[in-house]
Amino acid sequence: MIRRASLVIVGALMGATAMSVIYSAGVPAQAAGASTYKELSIFGDVFERVRAQYVTPPDEEKLVENAINGMLTSLDPHSSFMNAKDAEDMRTQTRGEFGGLGIEVTMENELVKVITPIDDTPAAKAGVLAGDFISEIDGQAVRGLKLEDAVEKMRGPVNTPIKLTVIRQGADKPIEITVVRDIIAVRAVKSRVEAGDVGYVRVISFTEKTYDDLEKAIKKIKADVPADKLKGYVLDLRLNPGGLLDQAINVSDAFLERGEVVSTRGRNPEETRRFNAGPGDLTDGKPVIVLVNGGSASASEIVAGALQDLKRATVVGTRSFGKGSVQTIIPLGDAGALRLTTALYYTPSGKSIQGTGINPDIKVEQPLPPELQGKVKAEGESSLKGHIQGAAETDEGSGSTAYVPPEAKDDLQLNYALDLFHGAKTDPSFPPSPDKAAAAVKKN
Repeated sequence: MIRRASLVIVGALMGATAMSVIYSAGVPAQAAGASTYKELSIFGDVFERVRAQYVTPPDEEKLVENAINGMLTSLDPHSSFMNAKDAEDMRTQTRGEFGGLGIEVTMENELVKVITPIDDTPAAKAGVLAGDFISEIDGQAVRGLKLEDAVEKMRGPVNTPIKLTVIRQGADKPIEITVVRDIIAVRAVKSRVEAGDVGYVRVISFTEKTYDDLEKAIKKIKADVPADKLKGYVLDLRLNPGGLLDQAINVSDAFLERGEVVSTRGRNPEETRRFNAGPGDLTDGKPVIVLVNGGSASASEIVAGALQDLKRATVVGTRSFGKGSVQTIIPLGDAGALRLTTALYYTPSGKSIQGTGINPDIKVEQPLPPELQGKVKAEGESSLKGHIQGAAETDEGSGSTAYVPPEAKDDLQLNYALDLFHGAKTDPSFPPSPDKAAAAVKKN
């Protein structure tokens, strides 16, 4: 039996619907009414009854934490309370680096299987190989652990050792490998050249490192392919769960010379904020195709929506997830942090993505392989219980199947994009014309 996590990295990045986040110390609010304080008094009475009379002594800290989370999750699926550990994990995720080993792992047959050691990391230097099965971590058996628990055990302070017991095909007995943890910088962007003349850039998530990684990737592509040969860029945002709002704005700006990237609109009109692109297109105006699917959420939808509305890119694939809300992270000192939905974001044309997602300019379905048929279903924000109803939400809903083949030759969406660049396929939406964007943006 195989239980696979989508390329879970030791010190894993973000969940399937990661949030766009901004940090805030919070804002004052009007005092609650007398009836509200009466209800809080009832909560105190119930808490005391449970604490004093429940059949077994409850964990009081957990009781309070669960009560807070119950209040927040009743608002929408993305508001929650993070205890101190969860808050630190989130900070680690958004930094894009952590103390760890440097391996991509999954769970198979109740053991941690190494998908690949990351180049120049402690695991690679210590001799961990792709295909190894980790059976023990510091002498503790992996069987019975969840993948997340095993990952947590492998993370830790820099310069501390960890002993892995490895089962390797061809070895007559388990191998013990000691690895010294170090800072692991997770690549937020991967790139390569496709067909000799198209730059392929995949943004994996939006961490503090994303824009810098994107800039390096584009520079490398320019160095590898002469400008007169380079036909354009594929920006792959599929399976990208989102991340930091400011990084989504920066990534959009990397392809734009001007125009509004996104606006966020809160409870009160004065809370509306608009973010604009400045001069300087890293791609020198080359055509851009953005790939999206049901796994493209939050920050990735901001980028796709901005480049689509401003006619800077043609969007190819299937409808995105539809998470159009902004979460503010409010620090609560040593207690952790509050993650609270405080605004919705809108594309340059004034369209809310909440519950609807980004509709591609060219719809290209990616069929599931036989082994996944019937096991993977299309999900989106509109299918989440208690989601905020989007102003433009329709019965059709958001989301689509979130699957990308491991081999480029089987990737119909990528190959469709390459065919557009090479003229094997044509469509009125490609190449897009930024000059035609004015009419759409004036609606905002």
